[in-house]
Amino acid sequence: MALFGPLKPLHRTEEDGKALAKTLSWPHLIALGIGGIIGTGIYTLTGVGAGLAGPGVIISFALCGLVCACAALCYTELATMIPTAGSAYTYTYSAIGEIAAWVVGWALILEYSLACSTVAVGWSAHLVGWLEQGVGLQLPAFLLSGPASGGLVNLPAVVVSLAVMGMLLIGARESATLNIILVLVKIVALGAFIVIGLPAVQAGNYDPFMPFGFLAHEVEGAKVGVMAAAAIVFFAFFGFDAVSTSSEEAKNPGRDLTIGIVGSMAISTLIYMLVAGVAIGAAPFQEIADSGEPLPHVLRSLGQPLIATLVGGAAIIALPSVILVMMYGQSRIFFVMARDGLLPKAVAKVNAKGSPALITLLTGLFVAFFAGFVPLKQIAELSNAGTLIAFVAVALSMIILRRKKPDVARVFKTPLYWLVGLITIGGCIFIFSSLPLISQGFTLVWMVIGLVFYFAYGFWNSRLRKEKA
Repeated sequence: MALFGPLKPLHRTEEDGKALAKTLSWPHLIALGIGGIIGTGIYTLTGVGAGLAGPGVIISFALCGLVCACAALCYTELATMIPTAGSAYTYTYSAIGEIAAWVVGWALILEYSLACSTVAVGWSAHLVGWLEQGVGLQLPAFLLSGPASGGLVNLPAVVVSLAVMGMLLIGARESATLNIILVLVKIVALGAFIVIGLPAVQAGNYDPFMPFGFLAHEVEGAKVGVMAAAAIVFFAFFGFDAVSTSSEEAKNPGRDLTIGIVGSMAISTLIYMLVAGVAIGAAPFQEIADSGEPLPHVLRSLGQPLIATLVGGAAIIALPSVILVMMYGQSRIFFVMARDGLLPKAVAKVNAKGSPALITLLTGLFVAFFAGFVPLKQIAELSNAGTLIAFVAVALSMIILRRKKPDVARVFKTPLYWLVGLITIGGCIFIFSSLPLISQGFTLVWMVIGLVFYFAYGFWNSRLRKEKA
């Protein structure tokens, strides 16, 4: 038994009724990755990041892309080595131990569930802007935000969360196929923005390039700077890790997961850099920072109201694909934790189509609640904190397994694994330190609550502990 509890075997065959159906191939997985990455981050957080870093937000995107690219390599090695659902939770369980795995699984609730809620709130803002600017329809204000923002409930965010939950209940393959269509809509819309905005880029809009400096520092009670922006726009990049949660459902894990994770990360990073560069160059960053829908705003400022409406409409159509990917990932994390006995086993059951119906339903309701009642910025910051913890755990697990089990077959090997692993760990810690103190504090409290739950329930019901007893 390891210092942090028992270690899960790298490969384990599950009995009927507790295994997920193998229905996904690499086109589904690469679409899942792109669907999870390209979404609220580029459509909404580009403006938030510009307000914190000015044109230097381009560097923020680049730094986040570098850290996430290194994390993606670590994920790819472990996902193809351990083709079992659970993502960072499962990898940590196999490399470090059960207690550490529980902490990571608990952190992933912040990542996946709150990411869903963040995107749902961002989708609601785009819907409101599109209805007002495009068709002249104004919805009641009290149904567009939660109590903290002066409203009653963000009803559109709740509705879209529940709708995506319904799609996932139909089945993984059907959901993934719809996701491919939504991803194509997003790419076409962003491509149109780049083509139209590129000729309008003015060099003067990039000067000064870093008006608030590089390191995160407080100005009037708020953190600003390139790293402060990175701590927010980091949300724009995670999504590829949801592909690794589908390991158990991949038809050919070695091939499909490698293409899915690395391919989706490379394509998404390229699109992000192009879109951010054009957006900052085509309009002063102050204007973008003040807009809740920066890309349509830029297009309207260029005298393209019709294209702005279409791009905004594409966001409305396509952003649910991000919710779909994240909710899919969260339901699989819960499913595996329950299968391992750390959560009640009743949720570790699949329906006739091989999907975990009960846990998908519970996840959808959880997401809808946060989307309806909590402000976007707070949700995004907490979601980032959970992701950073998971990325550190994955990089550390990759290094540990390379040292402890060098002879285990690996379909994909992370190049320069020590360097890539340390860049991931160091980069994530640096970004976490740039988050607001209140978000760091809440994350610590969340982890303590998780450990209390583990020692009250999971420790005594652990499947592995019972087998080793």
